[in-house]
Amino acid sequence: MRQAETKWLQLAELVRLREQWRQAGLKTVLTNGCFDLLHYGHVRYLEAARALGDRLVVGVNSDASVRTLKGPERPFVPEAERALLVAALEAVDAVTLFSGTTAVDLLKAIRPDVYAKGGDYTPQTLPEYAVASTLHVPVAFIPLVSGHSTTALAALIRRGRGASSPGSPV
Repeated sequence: MRQAETKWLQLAELVRLREQWRQAGLKTVLTNGCFDLLHYGHVRYLEAARALGDRLVVGVNSDASVRTLKGPERPFVPEAERALLVAALEAVDAVTLFSGTTAVDLLKAIRPDVYAKGGDYTPQTLPEYAVASTLHVPVAFIPLVSGHSTTALAALIRRGRGASSPGSPV
């Protein structure tokens, strides 16, 4: 089992690793997100993304980009901790931080075989869709796990209630 730290890479290192995977004939999937308050829905999403290929690369938004996207009270968890939590998941092969509010530059640098995003996006609402099309990278929209979101979890915490999922294995 690898330590999470070994999966957290700078973009230049990740681009070199991606090229090694390409030469070995391995299919690379890229996804990205804030991953603030890592939860069951995130785990299921990342497992589904990983199932689309041989390697899964996850771009984690920087603290500054999360604040821009989600508001001044976010993130709840600092970027280094979010990156390591995501890296610790078995489905994830590599993690990198990125500072943009979109993953366009990350997509251009990694040039994955598949770009995965949550089912809350459509081709019309996904900022990276045009770039993915230009690069001939198919986009896979993964259905979200109903009732599991960071926003919903934060609301439960603010109300002083813990989250529970009757019948869930976690």
